[in-house]
Amino acid sequence: MTDVRIAVQIQPQHADYAAIRDAVETADELGFDAAYNWDHFYSLSGDPVGKHFECWTMLGAWAECTSSIEIGALVTCNSYRNPQLLADMARTVDHISGGRLVLGIGAGWFEKDYDEYGYEFGTGPSRLRELDAALPLIKDRWSRLNPPPTRRIPILIGGGGEKVTLRITAEHADVWHAFGSIETISHKLGVLDDWCARVGRDPAGIIRSTGIRATDTTEEAQRSDAEARYALGIRELTLGFSGPRYDIESAAHLLAWRDEKNAG
Repeated sequence: MTDVRIAVQIQPQHADYAAIRDAVETADELGFDAAYNWDHFYSLSGDPVGKHFECWTMLGAWAECTSSIEIGALVTCNSYRNPQLLADMARTVDHISGGRLVLGIGAGWFEKDYDEYGYEFGTGPSRLRELDAALPLIKDRWSRLNPPPTRRIPILIGGGGEKVTLRITAEHADVWHAFGSIETISHKLGVLDDWCARVGRDPAGIIRSTGIRATDTTEEAQRSDAEARYALGIRELTLGFSGPRYDIESAAHLLAWRDEKNAG
């Protein structure tokens, strides 16, 4: 059975970089399994033009300032970079980190990013078609780079579209990150299993991941939510933190819960 993992998403908004660096270093020192940022150009909450930093430049820095925690984006927008370039960027951060990169990727959705940076927003279906086409190119480029990645870089796909996204997940993902309530995720897990059967994939080969609340809640409520998601088969739980202050220590109690589950 897959071990439970506890991750943090350090949202790169409303904070100086020093605070972001301190947060990922703290997560590393405390023993969290993964630290993610996100791939946007503007804040998603609070001041829409507040402080914000770019995703992949930051991941290269995180690779140098941490030692054991896995790192990645939750998630990279496929639209923002040529897939061949993205493959090379991921391979490079993989080497800098000593084999700790997770390639989180999705089709993209935040129209302001596209408009402000000159990307074609297109439609939901067109962005999914582009993601579908990009993943084989990324994998192929990894096979031809010199030096190659240090390991088979895990691919995390975020999204819950039942007709396309979950089919792409069944074909390519090592981790699926779900969004929504317990009821929504339970339903989509069944859809993902159906897609795995259709494409000939063992569903046990895909780690199920989802977020839980990190703020405005109690430790008891967090553990209760974690237990409910664990019962569904979720094995990676991510707590999101926004700047200007990242209270990573507040989630440390879930590391003990993780260790109890994995010991059992």
